[in-house]
Amino acid sequence: MSFPIKEIPTKPFDGQKPGTSGLRKRQVFQQQHYTENFVQSIFDSIEPKGVTLVIGGDGRYFSPETVQTILKIGSANGVAKFIIGKDSILSTPAASNVIRKYKAYGGILLTASHNPGGPDNDFGIKYNVSNGGPAPENVTNKIYEKSKTIASYKVIEAPAVDLSKIGEASYGPSKVSIIDSVADYLTLLEEIFDFPLIKNFLSSHADEYRVLFDGLHGVTGPYASKILVDTLGLPDTSVQNCVPLPDFGGGHPDPNLTYAHTLVEAVERNNIAFGAASDGDGDRNMIYGKGAFVTPSDSVAIIADWADVIPYFKKGGVKGLARSMPTSKAIDLVAQKKGLEYFEVPTGWKFFGNLMDAGRLSICGEESFGTGSDHIREKDGLWAIMAWLNIIAAANAKSPNKLVGINDILKSHYEIYGRSYFSRYDYEEVPSEGANAMVAAINDALKNKSLDNTTHVSASSGGKFTVSGIYNFEYKDPIDHSISSNQGQVITFSDGSRVVFRLSGTGSQGATVRMYVERYVAPEAGAAALNGDTAEGLKGLIEVALEISQLKKFLGREKPTVITVRRMLWIVYGFC
Repeated sequence: MSFPIKEIPTKPFDGQKPGTSGLRKRQVFQQQHYTENFVQSIFDSIEPKGVTLVIGGDGRYFSPETVQTILKIGSANGVAKFIIGKDSILSTPAASNVIRKYKAYGGILLTASHNPGGPDNDFGIKYNVSNGGPAPENVTNKIYEKSKTIASYKVIEAPAVDLSKIGEASYGPSKVSIIDSVADYLTLLEEIFDFPLIKNFLSSHADEYRVLFDGLHGVTGPYASKILVDTLGLPDTSVQNCVPLPDFGGGHPDPNLTYAHTLVEAVERNNIAFGAASDGDGDRNMIYGKGAFVTPSDSVAIIADWADVIPYFKKGGVKGLARSMPTSKAIDLVAQKKGLEYFEVPTGWKFFGNLMDAGRLSICGEESFGTGSDHIREKDGLWAIMAWLNIIAAANAKSPNKLVGINDILKSHYEIYGRSYFSRYDYEEVPSEGANAMVAAINDALKNKSLDNTTHVSASSGGKFTVSGIYNFEYKDPIDHSISSNQGQVITFSDGSRVVFRLSGTGSQGATVRMYVERYVAPEAGAAALNGDTAEGLKGLIEVALEISQLKKFLGREKPTVITVRRMLWIVYGFC
């Protein structure tokens, strides 16, 4: 049976340039030809004839329609088989696993990650390659170039595929397999973690160590329910907001102290020992227990330190550790103590993927609540949450007479490695002109050395901070030797503190400026210095950073959109 291919005339749209995690835009994908142009540009940039392609996403508004569009265009371009998550649901980590497990050529993921969804909010399309990771720059650059010259796209018109029915189907000449979105991923996690140990600990401490997971109405809800309730035997009350919704229930599916307030409020109100949340597409996580917030930087360092209690690493060992440049240096200290190779890379999971594929990296993380390992080639929110549950279960197996919680693990870690006081200020949807002007001013100071050896005094504390240098972070990939320049501006101080300024590529509107502040306290400083309040410990340095950068003047903002400091959040919510 023949299936006629139609050529639909079109014209290029400006700005279809994929960022670190695909093309993300607000209110544009639904206009005529926009989505079709970008999808065709993907197929024009790869070799689609005869391949298997995975399609998934976080279930946000406009996803089901876009799956049908991909089927029309992909089939016309020669894709032999599509593997699709039921109801177009397939988390980013699960999609990476499916690509790798079934040896697919690649995958198209419909997600704008942690950004809001709905008809008036964000949508995104991301292409992943055969290793399960985000497309490298040579592929995304090719997609962009194709989008600038596209004159037509191909389609095959056939009846829409019912995405709600698991099983085999077809679209034109292409085979279609609708799969259970959760099954393969659950199998993967059961191979990695000590589920019997975790289940035994949780069941034997059901009253005194309660767990709560908040899906924020993103993609991870069905995964968490299957893992925590069906597999580990926790009560239904252990999960909340776990039905994926096209608009994420009107919320912002970003697991941080501001946007995951439903988790924070419930944990504090109900004295929950272990709380966790994930984002829209499931690749980020937050660990938060009663009075215990774990920064992403500390989280990945602690997972690395405790890796030997996780069966996956007990069996295969730890090859190396890594972090993104803005992330605190806590994981570096673990690597040094354990004699492991470690890396500092630009923000973007693809940089970790190169090291993993070369067999030089096992555990890595980003301060933006992304943590993962070489089990897939994406960061993985539920993986990090399960890693923490595995660690807590193992710690309690060694402590029969005292219940070990999140704060106990944090304090023990600081006693050995010291503490990196760390906070991030996010200024979202600021004018691009002001953001670029701020970057240019810091670059001028770098070039002219006008800030070098200057001393700045905190208005509130009187503390003095002397600038020791400024540099633009540049990374030479040790695997493919590519060079990534201008990856963030770093201001260092004579006491070892540092401040990083970076324009983020994960927003869909305006610019997002992120300021990262870090101050290290050595273990010999003692318990009081190691367990202080983050906001107080960094207050003076933050004041100086704002003064040096003139951020408020350039951005026209008095306050950030998001702060990762616990105490400030408690004041907002009335927890102190």
